Amino acid sequence: MRCPFCGHMESQVKDSRPSEDGAAIRRRRLCPECGGRFTTFERVQLRELTIVKRSGRRTPFDREKLARSVSLPLRKRNIEAERVDRLINGIVRQLESMGETELPSTVVGEMVMKALKALDDVAYVRYASVYRDFKHTDDFAQFLSVEGLNEDGED
Repeated sequence: MRCPFCGHMESQVKDSRPSEDGAAIRRRRLCPECGGRFTTFERVQLRELTIVKRSGRRTPFDREKLARSVSLPLRKRNIEAERVDRLINGIVRQLESMGETELPSTVVGEMVMKALKALDDVAYVRYASVYRDFKHTDDFAQFLSVEGLNEDGED
C-alpha cells in the first residue's frame, strides 16, 4: 500500500478490524520511510462485475462511481453519511449476489432509484431527472404524479 505522505510503496499494518458497518476491513498503517500513519479500508469483492451501457459498451463496475452518483442528488440534504454508506453497500451486495458478471446499467439505475426513494424523496426526484433525462418541467410534473408524491414530498 503506497504511503499518501511520501509515496513509499511499503507500509506496515499496525491494527486490523472490521469497519463499523462490517462491509470492510479497517487497517491502521505505518510508513517505515517517513513515519506517517494512515488508515485504509479494504472491501471484499465477491466477483468482478461488468456494466453494459445502453450503447453496448462494457465497463468494469466502479464502486466509487456509484458513490458519486448517489452522493450528487443527496448534496445539501440532511442525510447522515452512515445511511448513505449503508445504501451503497446494499446496492453493491445486491449486484454481487445476482449471480451475473455482466449487468445492464439500467439494473444499477433502477436499484439506485429504489434505494433513494426509500431514503429521501428530493434526492430520488433529483436522480430521476438525470436518469430519466427530463427535458421540460412537464416531465417533472408527470413523474411526480405517476410516483404519487405530493407537494410536501410525502407519499
